Amino acid sequence: MEYLVGVAVVAVLVGVPSIVLWRVMRGRRELGTSPAERATFETLHTASLAGPPLRAGLTADGAERASRHLRALLGSAALAITDVERLLVYDGEGDDHHAEQAFEHAAATLKDGRTQVLTIDCDLLECPIRHAVVVPLTTDDRVVGALAAYGQNASAGLVRAAQEVAGWVDSQLELAELDRSRTLLMEAEVRALRAQISPHFIYNSLTTIASFVRTDPERARELLLEFADFTRYSFRRHGEFTTLAEELRSIDRYLILERARFGDQLQVTLRIAPEVLPVAVPFLCLQPLVENAVRHGLESKNGVGRITIIAEDAGAECRISVEDDGLGMDPDRLRRILAGEITPAGGVGLANVDERLRQVYGDEYGLVVETASGAGTKVNIRLPKYHPGVSAR
Repeated sequence: MEYLVGVAVVAVLVGVPSIVLWRVMRGRRELGTSPAERATFETLHTASLAGPPLRAGLTADGAERASRHLRALLGSAALAITDVERLLVYDGEGDDHHAEQAFEHAAATLKDGRTQVLTIDCDLLECPIRHAVVVPLTTDDRVVGALAAYGQNASAGLVRAAQEVAGWVDSQLELAELDRSRTLLMEAEVRALRAQISPHFIYNSLTTIASFVRTDPERARELLLEFADFTRYSFRRHGEFTTLAEELRSIDRYLILERARFGDQLQVTLRIAPEVLPVAVPFLCLQPLVENAVRHGLESKNGVGRITIIAEDAGAECRISVEDDGLGMDPDRLRRILAGEITPAGGVGLANVDERLRQVYGDEYGLVVETASGAGTKVNIRLPKYHPGVSAR
């Protein structure tokens, strides 16, 4: 196997969040000529602080971290957030004697989904909690919780403000649902890939290893260890993303097993630029492409089959290609496979990878395939080196 490694280039990327924060803070100083401008900025800044904790959904931890900022938006003496089963947080005045009643205050709103204005009885003359405005929190037209703003009075302004803040919280919770749905979909697609990989590859690998048990026990042992490492990586259950280095390491194990099976009939060239090895990529985004290349570049062809895997640095992007000199395929048939119109054996992997890349990075980052009958196949991938929400953990 030939390894051609490119020259490393050191690049420094200034942290975008730091730039944004610096500009915001500079803007905060400059917004000093108008009280309205300063009030607008403070409101937007407070909302930006409350948003991230809610993007994990309606949880006790997220509600607690967001509550102080939400109360600042409302200007209320206290604020409570519940889900449909319990109080998640009570923040502000009267927490020592009103918090235990907060879920009861939300009961009617949780039941009928309507805003309620309540009078709060309190024996402490100095307590500022005399009224509560309770507003439903909804997701997909379902009541999932309630937000209660407490204060001395239940003015029309407080009612309107509580409804607006609750509507903003609803939008954050809906985004959290979208994130959760996207994660579940990607996990389902990875499971589909695992199901596709395992029957074909596992059977062939174990058959190959078995053939070495009597003739070359040491070789059989080495291959069995490679097989164990490959399956451990392929069937791991944590993380949507991995590094390109880890993905290529798994592919190398896969190719070791395939070379044991085909011998000199399988020739592989890798040309990998070191600077792209840390780039985060969707888990199992390359292995199906290499497996297809082996199957179409060798199994369906007489004689030697050649596969070339290239990963190059392209400024803000990483460019990867997997090419074989096999039989190729009709371009129209390929288009129908990627569109999901047909799912032939061996085509599920391509369609799956293409769909996942588009979901993560956008439609402009789908697979680009060059092929024709009798002309081999080259699959091209472009990946941004840095993308929001994409990291190998």
